[in-house]
Amino acid sequence: MHTEIFSNRACTLTHFSRSLFRAVALALLLSMSLSAHAAGDRPIKSRVAPFYPELAKRMKISGVVRMEATVDADGKVTSVKTLEGNRMLTQAAEDAVHKWKFATGEGVETVSVEVNFALAQ
Repeated sequence: MHTEIFSNRACTLTHFSRSLFRAVALALLLSMSLSAHAAGDRPIKSRVAPFYPELAKRMKISGVVRMEATVDADGKVTSVKTLEGNRMLTQAAEDAVHKWKFATGEGVETVSVEVNFALAQ
């Protein structure tokens, strides 16, 4: 009888330990994911690919265009400012980013984005 009581307590303790471990692991994962977006880095919900300018293709111009996008609380891009990139590609990149949709958030945020133009080999 004593063995049976200790066995039941051991099972209960093991079950409790597993539940506690799962809860702590979940809390840790949630805290890590929240801090990853705290620096104005909202997740992108939908991304529109840029149109590759024909003249840039003919001239074999490729590269990355770096921009800052202003995103409202609903996730809509309200403005885009190019920071760096080839002038032959910047307008196409800005036009594409204006069509992107970000996750909703609290207020207006400025998000850094990059658009990569790569020629097919």
